Amino acid sequence: MRLGNQQKKKGPSVKRALGSPAALNLMYLPVVILFILFLVYPFIKGVQFSFTNWDGYSQTYKCIGLRNYRRMFTDHDMLTVIRNTIIYGCGSTLFQNTFGLLFAMLLRKSSRLNAFARTLIYLPAIVSSLIMGYIWYFILELNGGALNDVILLFNGKAVNALANPNASVWILTGINSFQFVGVSMIIYLAGLKNIPHEYMEAAAIDGASPAQTFRTVTLPMLAPSITVAVVLNLIGGLKLYDVIIALTGGGPGYATCSLSTMMYQLYFGREDAGLATALGVLMFVMITLITVVALTALRRKELANED
Repeated sequence: MRLGNQQKKKGPSVKRALGSPAALNLMYLPVVILFILFLVYPFIKGVQFSFTNWDGYSQTYKCIGLRNYRRMFTDHDMLTVIRNTIIYGCGSTLFQNTFGLLFAMLLRKSSRLNAFARTLIYLPAIVSSLIMGYIWYFILELNGGALNDVILLFNGKAVNALANPNASVWILTGINSFQFVGVSMIIYLAGLKNIPHEYMEAAAIDGASPAQTFRTVTLPMLAPSITVAVVLNLIGGLKLYDVIIALTGGGPGYATCSLSTMMYQLYFGREDAGLATALGVLMFVMITLITVVALTALRRKELANED
């Protein structure tokens, strides 16, 4: 009893101490310091270097104004890189969400076979993107690739799938989508589990066809899952790097480069850190704008469905 009384006496004082604004601010302080040191400060320095001719190593550099930014939007290779980045981001988002939702609808029922199929579809997502790129390289390469070995076995002509720049961009997009479609599938499976069964029964009683039920019940109820999946896919696709490095290295030339791979080549290959940081700023702005616009539009759709 005495011990219990002591705990009761200490409880309110401890609660008041932790609940005071000063104590809460002190608890936030370490996180704020780390955020400033490792995110805010590097970003500010990166913006600063984007206006210079810094080579990435020298202690001396000078301000060159907007020259790096003019180069980004006038150089043909840079415009190709920006276009590729948009294709990687938007294309991956389209493929991953379309097939992720399709797989989720097909495998929504609980069974051993469906559980095995879900595992197979999700399995590539746990593999390193660089390793995934090398696996597909050994499948698609011209000399000794598994695909061409099968074609030659049937007296066909070997296909250099990665030599065509336009086709390579979409091949890379498809490989990235293949690897992470399982993530979208899991998100949609979770969303489907949260749809009340009564809604489906009501649609069936009203005589709605499966297509009508999907359009009027399932899709609106999946709006939060669509928002999460689309935003994650956009961010992942717009910063695509590993698969490109493993399969094409950004080539031929800069035909399959993304902003991420181009930054690497500029910084370490051409020692043009000023332009590389300018591309980094552009990638930050592009990802932020595209994701914010997509998130805002999807959130409005969610609210409209709730009304």
